[in-house]
Amino acid sequence: MSQQSYTPDEFDNPPAGPVGVHRGPRSVGARMAPYLVVLVVAALCGLVVWGVTAGFFGMDSTTPVASQTTSATATAPASTSESASPSTSATPSATASESSASPTASATSTVNKSSEILVVNGVGKSGYAAQNVTKLKKAGYDNATPGNPKNKASLPDSSTVWYQNEADKATAEDVAKTLGIDNVVQLKSASSPIVAVLMK
Repeated sequence: MSQQSYTPDEFDNPPAGPVGVHRGPRSVGARMAPYLVVLVVAALCGLVVWGVTAGFFGMDSTTPVASQTTSATATAPASTSESASPSTSATPSATASESSASPTASATSTVNKSSEILVVNGVGKSGYAAQNVTKLKKAGYDNATPGNPKNKASLPDSSTVWYQNEADKATAEDVAKTLGIDNVVQLKSASSPIVAVLMK
């Protein structure tokens, strides 16, 4: 068979290099662009999370503490009234007697170091009451004696100095100061003019 002759067209002389669906090699910048976008987005997300946890976006982390402080302050008067309640309930006529007493009588309450003082060991530690009696005797209270509680259910929650009469209040406060006790409460049913109950 003989080759038939035909008129040459554009397909007989294609251009150099790939054409059509074929693409040439891309630059380094074009190939790295997707990775750079991912890194930038991740960095932005990290900054947002850090800003929220650090409180830079309106998240005030001190609000719970402030609310706790407010609640603690609100409950403080209740605890004060509770600690003062034994004195009020134990002496229902104290208000009337104090209102009728003259200013001279209230001013005569002085420290009497000859008062009888009972030091009660409420913690059960051997010799603990005797140690505190020694402190009182060094301070001039010669009538201080140690003792153990007869009924542990009647003991206060914390160390307390009880006094029977209003005239013994100044002495009770001085005893409490000597022993490092904060609570001083009037209790007319106390077994001694002044009773120091050690609970710690």
